[in-house]
Amino acid sequence: MRQRLLRLAPHLVIPVLALVALTAWAGWLGWDQRRDVQPDGSTTGPYAAWQVIGLVLTLLAPVYWAASRRHAVGAVLGTTVGLTVAAYYDWSDDSSGLFMIGVGTVMVGSLGATAAISGVIASATRNRFDRRR
Repeated sequence: MRQRLLRLAPHLVIPVLALVALTAWAGWLGWDQRRDVQPDGSTTGPYAAWQVIGLVLTLLAPVYWAASRRHAVGAVLGTTVGLTVAAYYDWSDDSSGLFMIGVGTVMVGSLGATAAISGVIASATRNRFDRRR
């Protein structure tokens, strides 16, 4: 049974990490939908820096788990798909139509950042798994 689960694991990494990323977005960013008006009349938000930092730190754990087990591609694709879908859903009610630029930015940024982090994690943990065999 364990061998069967191990063979199935690479196929589950992408959907599981996409679901984790989507859930993390909802937990950290999904509840804050209003912009803050500053005393000078300018607006900020709707997200505070601590919310985005919390999202990134939350996603580091599943990305580390997948990349350290030689599923770096799944970590990159799953996280990118989850964040892109979440951004699209969250921002699609924007009447200006510019939300697609933001969604594209989230997609490219999460793809690049997750690829770099996964590459570093995969190289740093490569020897750990080779010694176990």
